[in-house]
Amino acid sequence: MNESNMNESKTKNPSLCDLLNIEHPIIMAPMFLVSNAEMLIQASKSGITGCIPALNFRTDEAFRTAIKEIRSKSTGPIGVNLIVNKSNVKFKQQLKSCIDLKIDYIITSLGSPETTIKACKPHGIKVFCDVIDVKYAKKVEDLGCDAIIAVNKEAGGHCGPTSANQLIPQLKSACNLPIISAGGVSNGKQMREILELGACGISMGSPFIATFEADVSDAYKHAVVDYGAKDIVLTEKLSGSPCTVINTPYVQKIGTKRNFIENILSKNKKLKKFVKMLTWYKGTRALKNAAFNTTYDTVWCAGPSIEGVKSIRPVKQVVQELLEEYNT
Repeated sequence: MNESNMNESKTKNPSLCDLLNIEHPIIMAPMFLVSNAEMLIQASKSGITGCIPALNFRTDEAFRTAIKEIRSKSTGPIGVNLIVNKSNVKFKQQLKSCIDLKIDYIITSLGSPETTIKACKPHGIKVFCDVIDVKYAKKVEDLGCDAIIAVNKEAGGHCGPTSANQLIPQLKSACNLPIISAGGVSNGKQMREILELGACGISMGSPFIATFEADVSDAYKHAVVDYGAKDIVLTEKLSGSPCTVINTPYVQKIGTKRNFIENILSKNKKLKKFVKMLTWYKGTRALKNAAFNTTYDTVWCAGPSIEGVKSIRPVKQVVQELLEEYNT
């Protein structure tokens, strides 16, 4: 490939390092009720970037305070995850706060990112959009997003139906956007494989749950260490969309499928919006109890990448070990 073609290739698919001005092409993925300010600070100090769900904060004041703390203690880019569908009644205020605080990038989930993209463009805030297939990727590309988060079937929390090996090549063929792969990376070898498929970077979350900086319960952290990929199951009970959780005895007890009434109501055009909002509300309350409760009678989100987690470590060590494996 000559120099002209190399420059053209880099323009079409820049590294995540180029997109966000970071040392290593890794996003510490936004995790509901897990991600916190200290985790993002340590991610920045480790040469990667962290993204935090706006919904992790009960009030707008708490959200703004946390972002200001991260800014004061780190120099890297800060990301915020926004739920952009109607179930998030705080969306408008959260988007306004992101713009006021000059957030570096936003990851949109579970809805159309059109409003977010239009609002962020004039302020130079990058918008990355979760996608699970080519159809939606082309839609967000047409809307003007800056990159796509390719959510594969091994992602923690909300996941897609397709493996990374299939999804990334499909997206590369259909779109001209940088692709950030989300799901299934627990070691440096897997990271190398993903980048060789054509992703510009990775979004990795579950291994960071078992870190000293995560202020979830010790039981949750130890579950990430003690359970493995074979223990991850899909549930519809948390938000109405497929979501990966650790198959604890409690999850086995309550099941993973919506009941008959929930299924009927969710198919009713007039009622399904309210059913989804109710499911989301019930699910997020369950996750909140799970994240901070010290018993196994709970629901813990995680993906198959917990397979590579053997101990509770600091964020910095998770990153270091990932990079050492990548470079061997």
